[in-house]
Amino acid sequence: MNNVNLFPLYLSFRVAFTATLISFLFGLPVAYFLSRGRGKAVDFVDTLTNLPVVLPPTVLGYYLLVLLGRQSPIGAFLENNFDIRIVFTPTGAIIASTVVSIPYLIKASKTAFLEINEDYLNAARLLGRGELNIFITVVMPIAWRGIVAGLTMSFVRALGDFGTTLMVSGSIPNKTMTMPIAIYDALQAGNKEMANLLVLIMTSIAIIVLFTISQLERKMKKG
Repeated sequence: MNNVNLFPLYLSFRVAFTATLISFLFGLPVAYFLSRGRGKAVDFVDTLTNLPVVLPPTVLGYYLLVLLGRQSPIGAFLENNFDIRIVFTPTGAIIASTVVSIPYLIKASKTAFLEINEDYLNAARLLGRGELNIFITVVMPIAWRGIVAGLTMSFVRALGDFGTTLMVSGSIPNKTMTMPIAIYDALQAGNKEMANLLVLIMTSIAIIVLFTISQLERKMKKG
């Protein structure tokens, strides 16, 4: 066990936490917009947010490579002007994990927002509160269980991503190798000790997350 490299565990948690934070900051406003908006434009945005769930990971990875690779306008601009590279770096892993995990936060939060009684929002507006104030003081306290469920699902999805992350960040030991990639590489190399350890950790995390979501859903139904 002393020879087991736990860097993939550290990197995976770092990537998953960062991706979940980004998903929260950007996904929550999108979810609220989708829950309040109407029309074909809103439906189209809703469709786009669900694409990462149904598209194969290799397709998502390909799109990100085209968008952020060194030969792309964005990738070339960042590298030439700021010496920032995204592909085959931990930053690439974070972006890939965010793309595949943010739909779960958006979907769960949107569902929670849709269940809020509109009368509460209208009453707050009559009291002169602004929309941002209403969102923070009324919407989030009511929908917090759905938001937490979305965060946990987003976290575990980011933690377990393989295909998209592999295409964007590669499999560089002690640099971009996350747990799912390390499990694959360990099996390829015949290192069962590492594979068993990482599989056990990821399975335990998945059980905890699923149990937490189940408890939150039960509380939501009672509430």
